[in-house]
Parts: sequence; C-alpha cells; structure tokens
Amino acid sequence: MKTIKQYLAERKKTVEDALQEYIPKAEGAFRDHMAAMRYSLFVGGKRIRPILCLAAAEALNSSPSQRSLLLIGCALECIHTYSLIHDDLPAMDNDDLRRGKPTNHKVYGEAAAILAGDGLLTYSFELLAHPDITLPPADRLRICSLIARAAGPTGMVGGQSLDIANENKRYPFELLQTIHRSKTGALITCSVQVGAIAGGASPEQEKCFIEYGKNIGLAFQIVDDLLDATSTTEQLGKTVGSDEQKGKATYPGYFGIEKTRKKAQQAIETAQNAIRDFDQKADPLRALADYIYFRSH
Repeated sequence: MKTIKQYLAERKKTVEDALQEYIPKAEGAFRDHMAAMRYSLFVGGKRIRPILCLAAAEALNSSPSQRSLLLIGCALECIHTYSLIHDDLPAMDNDDLRRGKPTNHKVYGEAAAILAGDGLLTYSFELLAHPDITLPPADRLRICSLIARAAGPTGMVGGQSLDIANENKRYPFELLQTIHRSKTGALITCSVQVGAIAGGASPEQEKCFIEYGKNIGLAFQIVDDLLDATSTTEQLGKTVGSDEQKGKATYPGYFGIEKTRKKAQQAIETAQNAIRDFDQKADPLRALADYIYFRSH
C-alpha cells in the first residue's frame, strides 16, 4: 500500500507533466509575459487542488490519467497560482517570498505580475474549453460554472476582498468563518466536487464529496493560521507573522493555539465522516485530509 507521500509525489508528477504539456512556452512575441506566468506556476507548490480533483474521481473508479480530469486540474492550478501572484502584490499582502523564492512582482515588476495573474486566470477557461475534455456537455458546463463561482466575487475573490477590508478591525467570528470558507475553502471544495462530477458521481455521492471538501477547506485555512503563528520563514517558504502585522483576525487570535488545533481536528473528522461509506478507493482522500492537518508548510 502506498504512503501518502508516495501518492502525492506520483500525482504531483502527473499534474506537472500535464501543466508542461498544456501551458504555453515562453517563446515568440509574448515570451516575457509567458515567462512571468510560468515562473509562479512552476516555482514549486503542492498541487493540492488538482490532486484533490483526481482523488475524488479515483474514488469513483475514474483513471487519473484521463485527459478531461487533468485539464480540469490544470485549470484549477492556474486559478490558484494567479490568486497567489495577486495576493503577494504590494497593494494586497505585500509579500517578498512565496514557496521559498522571490514573489512574481519582485522578479518581473508589479505590472507584469498583475498581467501574469490575469493571463493565468483567463487561460484556465481556455483549458476548460479544450477539445480533449470529453465529458457530457451538461457536466462540462456545470464544472465551468462551479469553478467560476468558487473563484469569483462570492468565492475566492470575495473572501480576499473581505479579508483586506477588515484588516485592523475586530469583527465577529462568523465573518472570519465566511472569509475562510470563501477565500480558501471555496476553491478546495470545488476541486473535490468537480472531480466527483467528472468521475460520474450520483447526486447523493456528490453531496458527500461537497461536505468533505468544505471541511478540509476550512481545516486548510485554520492550519494556515496556525502555521503563520508558529512556524519560521524557512519552514514555510514565505514571510511568517504577517497576519498579526496586518491586524488580521485569525483562529489563534480568537481561540488560542491549542483550541485552534482542536477546531482543525474537528473539521478533519467531519470530512472523514462524510466519506465513511466509500470503499478503499477513497483512501487517498482520507489520507489527504490527515495530510492537510499534519502538514508543516
């Protein structure tokens, strides 16, 4: 039986091979723009969102090498990477490091970084329209709609907007939950859900995957809060303590470190419970939930 490290390494390579195949090379008239896009896309990263997409489909007997799944996974990774480029900009989080390397705007300048993010976001929908995706039209349209919603004004972008608008403010815990569930959780939940749809999930199965995704998405951001409060820059590959410096509300700020750990653990347990009726083909999802809780970066 594979360990989660082996599984992640194999699936990461599968995703990165697909990204190399489908993302334009830095050549021709647009080579500088493509180079900026590719810099952040290939500078590192765990590829958690596309791997969750693959794992959800695998739980339903769908092969991880299927072109449709890989293109959807690549689109998810492009959206995630664009969000990191824009989050790091001086107008937002003003970070110098990402994944242990200089952030995009530190290498290419602010204007080029903004455009690199724009390019990745837009190109994600070109990937979703790729002819190699052979899913039924209704499923394909629904997947596009779900991804757009998860990434948009009531999802990831909306969560970032709320996060910035409420810096240096003491606000209700319910708003913090909304920020976490939208800024980070929405795209993670969506990654699981669209993988399930592509894998042929029934409506009842899809509900289980959504519940799983919502809770690992929440746990992911809670653990991010913990790591920002307890890790070092060397461990994380990005500046630590930035949440406190910017006056952002966090789970440790509300509950303290130990109670926050319990909150993350509770979310993981709820996620595991949501997929309890699936057989061993869902074991990678179970292991991924534990990985999200125990990760160190």
